[in-house]
Amino acid sequence: MANGAEKSLLTLEDFRLRAKEVLSPEAWAYYDDATGRKVTYRASSAAFDRYVIRPRILRDVTKRSLSTTILGQPISMPICIAPSANHRYAHPEAEVATARGATDADTLYTLSSLANVSIAEVGRSSGSGLKWMQLYLMKNQEHTLHIVREAEKAGFQALVLTVDLPVISDYSFPVTDDSVTSRYYNDPLLRPVNLAIDLPEVNEAIRSGDTNLRLYLDTQWHRPMSWNDIKWLKSVTSLPIVLKGILTGEAAREASDAAVAGVIVSAHGGRALDGVPAPIDVLSEVVSAVKGQGLEVYLDGGVRCGTDVLKALAMGARAVFIGRPAVWGLACDGAPGVSKVLSILRNEFDSSLGLSGCTGPHDIPEFLVTRKSSL
Repeated sequence: MANGAEKSLLTLEDFRLRAKEVLSPEAWAYYDDATGRKVTYRASSAAFDRYVIRPRILRDVTKRSLSTTILGQPISMPICIAPSANHRYAHPEAEVATARGATDADTLYTLSSLANVSIAEVGRSSGSGLKWMQLYLMKNQEHTLHIVREAEKAGFQALVLTVDLPVISDYSFPVTDDSVTSRYYNDPLLRPVNLAIDLPEVNEAIRSGDTNLRLYLDTQWHRPMSWNDIKWLKSVTSLPIVLKGILTGEAAREASDAAVAGVIVSAHGGRALDGVPAPIDVLSEVVSAVKGQGLEVYLDGGVRCGTDVLKALAMGARAVFIGRPAVWGLACDGAPGVSKVLSILRNEFDSSLGLSGCTGPHDIPEFLVTRKSSL
């Protein structure tokens, strides 16, 4: 972002509008897309308006701290970055810059297995920053196992298994120009490098061109999944496992029975099954289902301001994750843009804490937030 233009970006909405201006049409279409009629995508943010804050008064809030822990690791605030793919569409430094922005903000970054840079490169560039690694269960387990081993070597502290995409969803580029799809499949800069491992079928696909590599990888999604896969994953790594894509109390209890470390209440950014609830609407159900069982619950979906963070924490989330807003920051100004998006949320959350009579994440009572209909 040139000529100090970033100073005019004061909210996440400012970053969204600027990102739409600076991104190519195909990049904006890719990041902003969702499935079906985009009901879940739109609802994920709007649903926060169904909840209101009931502030406490006459409390000393002059000394506030936003710091907390996530799976026992300290972070400066309960605002983290969710995994999302293909960051090179937004910036030449891709996921390296996103991770560095999170490290500069002293919070957690989650790397997608569909990143455009290697796990090792992100590990080196982000130094001591807290990092989790997202993965899918592929038909050939060697792909998944490769991701796990690379994450372990690069110092990632947990694995995030996406569980809400058992089949490829129907979202596609809403741009009809064939060159858009062609670029996505053929541009080597957009290659999912962490899945291009040394297997005969992968090597043959790469020799034949990136189109064939992506077509090969598409076949890897068609794999039945069950809770036995969690047992397998736990058997091949000592890293904590977090399940991303939990939307019901029943699923949360099954996750607890499987002895995973945490769950992320998420609707995949509206890019999986359209018509599922907004994550904030089922957060309380999930929290209640696993209360007292030592399972950390996080929220990913629709967070756009500091009061959203406050509401999620009051409803039992340990932390929130942001996806698209981080990409907006990346598109506008690389790593500094990511850091500024996080800084905006930090400052808004801090202000919301004080104005609601709270001094930190661990001083937010559940009665602080209620649904409008219950007033």
